[in-house]
Amino acid sequence: MSRTAIHVEHLGKQYRLGQFVGNYRTLRETFSEKFGARKSEAPRNLLPESIWALEDVSFDVQQGEVLGVVGRNGAGKSTLLKILSRVTEPTKGVVEIYGRVGSLLEVGTGFHPELTGRENIYLNGAILGMKKNEIESKFDEIVSFAEVETFIDTPVKRYSSGMYLRLAFAVAAHLEPEILVVDEVLAVGDADFQRKCLGKMSDVAKQGRTVLFVSHNMSAILRLTQETLVIDKGHLLLRAPTAEAVDFYLSRGLTQEGQRLWQPDEIPAKADPFVPVAVRLTDREGHILDGVRATESFFLEVEYKLKKPIKGLRVGIYIITSHGEFVFTSFDTDDPAQFDQYPQRPEGAYRSRCEVPANLLNGGRFVVGVNASSYRIKTYFHDEQALAFNVDAAGAPGTHWPENRLGPVRPMLAWKIDKIDGSEKK
Repeated sequence: MSRTAIHVEHLGKQYRLGQFVGNYRTLRETFSEKFGARKSEAPRNLLPESIWALEDVSFDVQQGEVLGVVGRNGAGKSTLLKILSRVTEPTKGVVEIYGRVGSLLEVGTGFHPELTGRENIYLNGAILGMKKNEIESKFDEIVSFAEVETFIDTPVKRYSSGMYLRLAFAVAAHLEPEILVVDEVLAVGDADFQRKCLGKMSDVAKQGRTVLFVSHNMSAILRLTQETLVIDKGHLLLRAPTAEAVDFYLSRGLTQEGQRLWQPDEIPAKADPFVPVAVRLTDREGHILDGVRATESFFLEVEYKLKKPIKGLRVGIYIITSHGEFVFTSFDTDDPAQFDQYPQRPEGAYRSRCEVPANLLNGGRFVVGVNASSYRIKTYFHDEQALAFNVDAAGAPGTHWPENRLGPVRPMLAWKIDKIDGSEKK
């Protein structure tokens, strides 16, 4: 009989916005007041505003369960995991944790920058309540997984972000917590390391330990979790089998208008100086479409502004199915000629536009994500649910047969049938 590992009841977390300014004055203000004319000032004390990052969230997680958590940026996912990891306290509600928790919330969370990698491993193990001999039995495995053998006695403040990430994940996954809480940090690593981490998380789950996994990678969510929570604006909207939850999440709030205009409050501060304006689904003449035929090409365009120049910028789109399967990713610098033309994009307004060829996508519903980044330097903007559209497969290759074609693509390949007589056989 399974037992409860996590119990959450009517959980709420409130944050106060605004700024309290005391009665102190800067040195400049003091001199100005003493030797110059006093200027009238607006009141310096600002009344704070409050927002609920989480509100009335309730759920249980059974021991050995692998639970996914999805939601858009700012939905409250990270706040939830910080409360479960005891990084922050809830404003109201009840949280009960049965077992020791290993958390990977941000790169290097829980590391002391002045301590070496070796010392941080022992420190984190001690925090988890492990004995020295228990930590020592896992030490070599942690170092090998993290690939930091050469730097294990170097202070972690000198580590690159990749080294930080590898060691942090290795510590969290190998020191055998009963409950492993992982936030969206795998995106920092390269593809090989991501696969390595996902494999380790799968192993952890098979060992019967409880896992909470937050990710924007729907394929990883579908692969690792049995059930998933969908959170939006601090509220728990749905708990369902992962395939159903992912379909709900990707489709929710996306209309087939063929255009998405970003509002100022939807653009994170870290996007600066990149300002997304719109993403559109159009025909060759630029007319906005609300759906497409599989037998006809269509265009996807991203309109944006740059407040100042950005070096090495690439703007791209990726297409995923309603079940979270990635179909393809494409960037406006895939053509070297485009990159050579804009190695540094000056300040101004831009439109990046690509053609999706006919006879590529299968019938069904697809979601368009938008990404703007400088490769391995910075991600300025990422919206995994920018636009949704339907593809009508009528007349597409193979539709004269009644069967459904499997897979997200339905290409028209160049086949040739040759009759080979017996005399031609060797």
